[in-house]
Amino acid sequence: MIKLLKNEQLRKKIFFSLFIIFIFRILTHIPVPGVDLAAIRSFLSGNAFFGLFDLFSGGGFQNFSVITLGLGPYINASIILQLFSKIIPTLEELSKEGESGREKLNTYTKMLTVPLSLVQGYGVYFLLSKQGVMVQMGSLNLTVLLFSLVAGSMLMIWLGDLVTEYGVGQGISLLIFVGIVSRLPTSLLSIVSLFESAGFAKVLFYFVFGILIIMGIVLVNEGTRNIPIEYGRRGIRSEKVTNYLPVKINQAGVIPIIFAVSIVMIPSLISGPLMATSNQLLQNVGNFLVKYFSSQDILYNLLYFLLVFGFTFFYTFMQFDPNKIADDIKKRGGFIPGIRPGRNTESFLREIIVRITLIGAIFLGLIAILPYFIQSITGASNLAIGGTGILIVVSVVLDTIRQVESMMVTRNYQSFLE
Repeated sequence: MIKLLKNEQLRKKIFFSLFIIFIFRILTHIPVPGVDLAAIRSFLSGNAFFGLFDLFSGGGFQNFSVITLGLGPYINASIILQLFSKIIPTLEELSKEGESGREKLNTYTKMLTVPLSLVQGYGVYFLLSKQGVMVQMGSLNLTVLLFSLVAGSMLMIWLGDLVTEYGVGQGISLLIFVGIVSRLPTSLLSIVSLFESAGFAKVLFYFVFGILIIMGIVLVNEGTRNIPIEYGRRGIRSEKVTNYLPVKINQAGVIPIIFAVSIVMIPSLISGPLMATSNQLLQNVGNFLVKYFSSQDILYNLLYFLLVFGFTFFYTFMQFDPNKIADDIKKRGGFIPGIRPGRNTESFLREIIVRITLIGAIFLGLIAILPYFIQSITGASNLAIGGTGILIVVSVVLDTIRQVESMMVTRNYQSFLE
């Protein structure tokens, strides 16, 4: 810790990040007008769907603050553009243009975030008003509400970009991390009440189980298969240089869960409007969705698991294309020992990725539906931090530690040169 504070550049970055976090926490407590906060919090306490919304808003949803939508629209816009980059040639070319291409894609992502924020903001208003949590608003008040939510979402993106550029850590992830960690006081109060009602043995079980989950997340996040690649070097003495291609168990990170959440929430979002119609058929469809697509129903959790499982493979192969990697290895004059370059290398890499990703996909799927298992076994109705939250927290901590260590090494190297 002392070494960190002695590094002036790193110290400035840490204090800047803390300053942005302070502003972010203030924003979470600035509510938009015309909202009954007590009704909102009561509604959230028994609704896992909007609990996930609150997760990605950094805690802004339970206060219905100006940053209620949080980073959800931006994350969805980013995922949509990544999907379309494999379909639209122009976007695919931009993704290969290095830093300038990434900047253009980031600009397009922010542009797409605006309409997504409007749609999502209206969807939240419509559902909450139908539930009686929010009052019906006139056109002017509704317009003010929606533009306030859009502005708050864009402000969150700007704060995240500032942290990424001038602070420590990846800004967007760090803000989500702070929102999750801010729930710790609630978690501690829950543990105290649980200790009083359930006794020491049950609290000890929760504690040990939580530690095992964290250990599992660290192992899967850090688990890597290093594939050796040899390159022939020509010169006075012919020699071989061996490098390694790292293949992570959890190559996709938390993205599959985020994308799956966006889909499994659709039945919950449309059930309210369907039940409010005068058409009997639509009412029956709405009742069916409410009955079988609640977070406590096995059908919902099965669909959730399958979506996370499928998106993990889909996103992994988007990021790690065996055909492209095999071509790159061949062009650079490399080969995997015992495997012929070209199609054989591609098939070998594909087989390795499928086997490793299978472990990661099952693990992510189980993490996603972990609250269902805990609630089914223990009867706990409200978890302050679920499996997805723990996964994000652990991932952000590990990434931030790696970045700080890298900055320390760079600083030491520069001092050595001086």
